[in-house]
Amino acid sequence: MHEVWLSLDAIFALIGLVIGIGLHKWFTERKVGEAQSRAEALVREAARDVENLRKTAELEVKESALQARTVFEDETRRREREIQQIEQRVVAKEEDLARKLDQLERRLTESATRERDLGSREKALGEKEGRLAVALEEQKRKLETIAGLTAEEARRQLLAAMEGEARREAQILAMRLDEEARETADVKAKEVLATTIQRLAPDYTVETAVSVVDLPSDDMKGRIIGREGRNIRALELHTGVDLIVDDTPEAVLISSYDPYRREIARQALQILVADGRIHPARIEEVVEKVKKEMEQHLKDEGEKACFEVGVHGLHPELVKLVGRLKFRTSYGQNCLQHSKEVAWLAGMMAAEIRGDAKLAKRMGLLHDIGKALTHEQEGSHPELSLQVLTKYNESPTVINAALCGHENIKAETIEAVLVEAADGISAARPGARRDVLESYIKRLAKLEEIAMSYRGVEMCYAIQAGRELRVMTKADIVSDLDAHQLAKDITKRIEAEMQYPGHIKVVVIRETRAVEVAK
Repeated sequence: MHEVWLSLDAIFALIGLVIGIGLHKWFTERKVGEAQSRAEALVREAARDVENLRKTAELEVKESALQARTVFEDETRRREREIQQIEQRVVAKEEDLARKLDQLERRLTESATRERDLGSREKALGEKEGRLAVALEEQKRKLETIAGLTAEEARRQLLAAMEGEARREAQILAMRLDEEARETADVKAKEVLATTIQRLAPDYTVETAVSVVDLPSDDMKGRIIGREGRNIRALELHTGVDLIVDDTPEAVLISSYDPYRREIARQALQILVADGRIHPARIEEVVEKVKKEMEQHLKDEGEKACFEVGVHGLHPELVKLVGRLKFRTSYGQNCLQHSKEVAWLAGMMAAEIRGDAKLAKRMGLLHDIGKALTHEQEGSHPELSLQVLTKYNESPTVINAALCGHENIKAETIEAVLVEAADGISAARPGARRDVLESYIKRLAKLEEIAMSYRGVEMCYAIQAGRELRVMTKADIVSDLDAHQLAKDITKRIEAEMQYPGHIKVVVIRETRAVEVAK
């Protein structure tokens, strides 16, 4: 029984194996069939895509060809239109040329006809002129016989009579015009001057010999004076001014007749007060620095004055000299302010009488330029003006204007006359000038001139309102004994050549310095 069951199991196992193999074969064949179907479908789809792509490419090629053909046809039509337009213009020009040729031929024909007519007329006129000449000569002989005069004598008598009449009428007319000019000249001149002065009426402040430096506090006065007065002595020595420290609250006075020195001292003192370091070495350093910076300050002032007046194109050195006029005075009147006013007055008067206003302003600004050099070079300021204006290539008319008011030189232009008048107007304004200050300044300048005339003098300053003259000498030229003798010589010359109130103290300073630098 057990064996029977084993047989049945084997049979069932065999049957299952056969069935499994059959099923596997069936599934395998089915999958292969499906795969073949899908592959065939993919092939058919790819064939359709290729066909679609081929058709699309053919369409694109046809479309491109169509567009190119369209562009070619458009370009061809455009060129045909251009060719037609050119042909039309050529035809029009040909027609125009033909018309002009016809007109030219017609004019040539007319000209030939006119020439023939003119020839005939000329011939006829020649014959008439001959007959007239004969007739005139015959008439002339008859008139000479009747009058008893030749034609030349009659002409001279007639011309003499006409000349006398013309002279008489011209004299009458000249007298009448001269009388009218004299009647109206004064009125017109006064009108021009009044109008100009009314248009330019600046305030005047006569230059003084004192500047004021404000201090942050009264304690600063002690530092300015220094121990035993060494700081104030150093300031006065290097700047040539008189420093006045009095009871004026929070202020120090700088006294000097020379505005240039006074300005250097004022700027140096302001720098020292702001810095706080005040001692002789620092004072000397600051003063030298300010002196170098003053050159640029002079240039700036000159450019400012030229801009205000409206004068351009001056030589740079002339501009600097114009700025230096700010630190010069004439009878207490500031020379730069005076020159600017003369330029304005002359320019306005020139405009009133239809003259050259720009030239008049240039003349007015430069008419006293020599005063900027008066303290440095020998000669009067008109002579210096001539030298400097000639040196920097100013025109002869400008030079003439600078001289005509001082050297009895006749004005060559109307603008020069106006500058001379403007100079007089500016100087004559009430309060513009003060003789007392000018005489004081001249006395101080004379003191310094006497001291500088001696050999070995490096610089000198008149301070204490002219009561003290400080003379700095060169140590390698002047010895100690020479210094004493120099003081005596200067004193004797001052007594002999000058008039002054009180006494003048002459201080000769001889200083030797040895400087080495530790490295």
